[in-house]
Amino acid sequence: MAFEVRIKCREMLAAALKAGDMPAGCDDPEDMAAQLEEAIYVELKSCQVKYKNRIRSRLANLRDPKNPALREKFLLGLISVEQLARMTPEEMASDDLKQMRQKFVQESINAAQMAEFQGTKTDLFKCDRCQKRNCIQLHTRDGDESMITFVMCDECGNRWKN
Repeated sequence: MAFEVRIKCREMLAAALKAGDMPAGCDDPEDMAAQLEEAIYVELKSCQVKYKNRIRSRLANLRDPKNPALREKFLLGLISVEQLARMTPEEMASDDLKQMRQKFVQESINAAQMAEFQGTKTDLFKCDRCQKRNCIQLHTRDGDESMITFVMCDECGNRWKN
């Protein structure tokens, strides 16, 4: 049973590698598919759920029309069989998707910082990092101490005391 599953996985990987234009100077897609399947099988040591999920993930990413670079880099040997066998979905993602994820992460970080830093919007301060005047200020005063103004740039998240 495991042998049939492995053969079918090799066939599907080969078909995914053959889909689209073949870059000049690439290795045989059938051979590369067999090596990729073998590397995944050796690492996971079975044809169970993790193995099948790993194969499905590679198939989806190699077939993705928005990510032709992954398939091309693998066919040209810029990504080794062992690398592709172990890559996370984030590592296999297209450059556009990586940039979008990074943008969402940065927006989430900024939103979290804003939640902690409640203050008044102002353009009285200029950020040293991004040179913008889109800031939030917070004043604190403790007993007999003088007032301290904390400022955070709403553009880049830079923080300072004034």
